[in-house]
Amino acid sequence: MRSEHGRTPDRARIDGWTKVARSLVGMLFNTVEYAVFFAIVLVAYFSLRHRAQNLLLLGASYFFYGQWDWRFLSLLLLSTVIDFSAGLAIQRARERALPRRMKTVLALSVGSQLAILGFFKYFNFFVAGADGMLQSMGFSSSIRTLSIVLPVGISFYTFQTISYTIDIYRGAFLPTRNFVDFALSVAFFPHLVAGPIQRARSLIVQIEKPRVVTIDLWARGLTLFGIGLIRKVAIADPAGALADGYFADPSSYPTVPLICGLVLYGLQIYNDFAGYSEMARGSANLMGFDLMRNFRHPYFAADISDFWRRWHISLSTWLRDYLYVPLGGNRHGRARTHLNLITTMVLGGLWHGASWNFVAWGALHGGYLSLHHVWREWRGRHWPAAGTSSRVRRAGGMLAVYVLVTFTWLFFRAHDTATTAAYLHGLFAFVAGGEGAIVPVLVLWAMTLAIDVPQAVADEEVFVLEWPFAARVAAATAASLVLLASGRMKHEPFIYFQF
Repeated sequence: MRSEHGRTPDRARIDGWTKVARSLVGMLFNTVEYAVFFAIVLVAYFSLRHRAQNLLLLGASYFFYGQWDWRFLSLLLLSTVIDFSAGLAIQRARERALPRRMKTVLALSVGSQLAILGFFKYFNFFVAGADGMLQSMGFSSSIRTLSIVLPVGISFYTFQTISYTIDIYRGAFLPTRNFVDFALSVAFFPHLVAGPIQRARSLIVQIEKPRVVTIDLWARGLTLFGIGLIRKVAIADPAGALADGYFADPSSYPTVPLICGLVLYGLQIYNDFAGYSEMARGSANLMGFDLMRNFRHPYFAADISDFWRRWHISLSTWLRDYLYVPLGGNRHGRARTHLNLITTMVLGGLWHGASWNFVAWGALHGGYLSLHHVWREWRGRHWPAAGTSSRVRRAGGMLAVYVLVTFTWLFFRAHDTATTAAYLHGLFAFVAGGEGAIVPVLVLWAMTLAIDVPQAVADEEVFVLEWPFAARVAAATAASLVLLASGRMKHEPFIYFQF
């Protein structure tokens, strides 16, 4: 790794993401290359017995990951070996009634995983921060940063393996003694690079047993994959292309287009990540696996807590179970509860990347959650449910949550503080003009609602499978036409590959 000067952490993040984007094109879910790879895997998979299937999937998963950068396969393997060994060591210590050894092994396991993640993800961020602090204090400083490429998926598989050792320490389940099974649970290619952050205990159980693949499961998998593909290609990518223009030079636009830029990015990140999750789960279904649901119509949330029960569910539940609750949750009074909420969300923001913008994004959400707790307590004491109808309250809550969440996307999307400041200035300058920017926003929102509303009403993601045959054919035809109308697929990387 060569050393370098003069690059801010945000600039380094952008350059690193550019390298990721250029290198991952070959195995994105929305490419012909992935279709060929997956078809070959499926043919071989169904010709083998259970144990051979697991070996095949492990090899295919390492091949899939190696298409980005084969050098980081060793890092994935190291992470796997650490927690496989730690799980067995914790269980041996429990059987011998050695609680101190259990804690030591857990600390070494979690500490080593966080050290690896911290080096690759946060080294330059903290070095640059220390350099700036020294210079602000009057010291002459030129601390060197490193050109570090962030391994794709490291945040996801690190959190997954950490939850494995913690759950074993808590006695939630027994560790697996089959290394291939554990390695496959970590590297399983549908969820490897961007989740869902699958709990090991639920996935390993499926790996240990022979899978039964039915026609209904195939229908579900293909439908989920198709819905995810539409989200990505027909909604997320066009929304992102439009949003990029506003964020490239926010000082050139009046207020309405800048508002549209935020809404467009909100549509992009939701459909991009939800689309990836649906394609991942659809791919897994075709092999007899069931991955957890990662999104449940988050823009329909009636309050901010409800939003986090619907958005990136695998991460929000991970933060709750392995960070918020161990910090004390809501068990030590109001002040401690608010501190725990904000701390959890700030660290959740940092999980996304080494940037002060992510810290601000997390702090805003932590503040929202804290204020919501205060509001809920006050309303319970002074303003009972009587008065306005539940539908009116829910509609008002949905609008408020949507506005608040959309505002936070500014800090998530802007690559540096200068862009953030310029966007904020234009946003609150209230300069008239550019109202035509609303039209594509309405079109893309309508396309999103065309998926989300039927799913929410039926409480079923693959709602079309409940329709009559003629309606299903019509829906499939319409989906194909939408994909064709979206133009040639540009193979845009998924946003969460950079985290």
